[in-house]
Amino acid sequence: MATPAVLPPSSVLDEKLKKSSPGKIGAIIFGLMLVGGLGYIVTKLVSDLSVVHTASVFPYFLLGLALLIALGFEFVNGFHDTANAVATVIYTHSLEPHFAVAWSGLWNFVGVLTSSGAVAFAVISLLPVELILKVSKGSGFAMVFALLVAAIIWNLATWYRGLPASSSHTMIGSILGVGFANQLMNGVNGTSGVDWGQATKVFKALLFSPVVGFGLAALVFLLFKLVMRDPRLYEAPKGTEPPPLYIRALLILTCTGVSFAHGSNDGQKGMGLIMLILVGTVPTAYALNHAVSARQTQTFAAVSQQVVNTVESYVAPGTVVADNGAELEHFVSSHQFEPSTMLALQQMVGDIRNEAVGYGSLGKVPAAMQANVRNQMYLTSETLRLLPKYGPKISANDQKVLDNYKGFLDVSTKFIPTWVKVAVALALGLGTMVGWKRIVVTVGEKIGKTHLTYAQGASAELVAMFTILAADGYGLPVSTTHVLSSGVAGTMAANKSGLQMSTIRDIALAWVFTLPAAAVLSGALYWLFSTFTK
Repeated sequence: MATPAVLPPSSVLDEKLKKSSPGKIGAIIFGLMLVGGLGYIVTKLVSDLSVVHTASVFPYFLLGLALLIALGFEFVNGFHDTANAVATVIYTHSLEPHFAVAWSGLWNFVGVLTSSGAVAFAVISLLPVELILKVSKGSGFAMVFALLVAAIIWNLATWYRGLPASSSHTMIGSILGVGFANQLMNGVNGTSGVDWGQATKVFKALLFSPVVGFGLAALVFLLFKLVMRDPRLYEAPKGTEPPPLYIRALLILTCTGVSFAHGSNDGQKGMGLIMLILVGTVPTAYALNHAVSARQTQTFAAVSQQVVNTVESYVAPGTVVADNGAELEHFVSSHQFEPSTMLALQQMVGDIRNEAVGYGSLGKVPAAMQANVRNQMYLTSETLRLLPKYGPKISANDQKVLDNYKGFLDVSTKFIPTWVKVAVALALGLGTMVGWKRIVVTVGEKIGKTHLTYAQGASAELVAMFTILAADGYGLPVSTTHVLSSGVAGTMAANKSGLQMSTIRDIALAWVFTLPAAAVLSGALYWLFSTFTK
């Protein structure tokens, strides 16, 4: 076994990292992407807002401010998580820093554009339901601004310290903080705090992904040593020489994969919040998916009638309900199923069908009713999501009918315009180019006591790439930062290279304290903002 090499003189690495700009070619390419992207965003936004008729400029001012803050979160996210993707190729000299950063930004862009949106709405479902329904009112705006500002503050603080803290943890902590504050401010009765069922699912993904990263990266590294006998794989780079061609290709491939996976997963967290902002400020344009055609609306009507007939068999004779919306909101908030819940669901499905079909398509629903119809659809979709766990036993065939209908509802309300994806991708890429160096130094130098070898870099990034892509497929938010940094630590442990325990301690403390710190900060900001938006 090759003797682990200690870290090379800092002067070699410092000289390498002095190239902290994207270089002329990278700057030109990203500059063209930025100009083209901004042109596309403005064009699409103007087109979408052409249907909005308001005498006040305040909604547009609020929209601009909220979008600026939301994209600011993604910009800071680029400091943290995207920088992890380029650490291994920089420290193994597989790519020059300026090119690595530009290359990673490009594949983050592609990852964001091809993302499904499942993660975005999984994160949004953690928010209190009544605040989502009131997103166009004061409490809704206070919620969005509080959690975004809190996430940005914590991310900047940990970035300044050079700690690979998780933007995913930060955002979810901020969301939980708003939920707790909302419940404390309004009392338990009639309000919801945190959807603990959904929160537990997210917690498990965030908790186990670093463990998976550590263990699997160690196993992959040991497999490398068993199968690939080339001693160069397990040696530190000599000077600034690039690795052998096939090793270099593997490292560039894994860097590309992690960048793409990061864009497809982490990029979605900001998208969901941007959609809430759009629905809250200009519901006429974004409350409903206007791309749903008249033909699809007719199909939706037929499916709706099928659901009405299916649910009827679960409604007890003599059941009455005073307010469909209030009944379903109570069920979604409290998870307490009442005999009247199924009747409220049946009647709400019929109301939605009549409204959608009566106007021919979602795009033709009157401006004043768009937000209301969206809230009806959202409540119904959330009811159907929770019904299998908290409602009556439903037969397999009936459940298929309900799931099919829920899919139609989600297409109508849980959509992300392409220009939103482009905006998030540009913010991520720009953040990476500006602030990548601090986190790269931590991952490359401060986790292990020896220099990162080619096999270690490839093992950590292979595991990170597949872990994040798998989580994306299941709609689970995971931390690129923690998966990759724990993967690097796993390879160091497997190689018996030694770990810098001070760094491991700092990363672990950031991992432990990010959720509560972000929650306290966002909760306090929500209370503060709520006093000004009543």
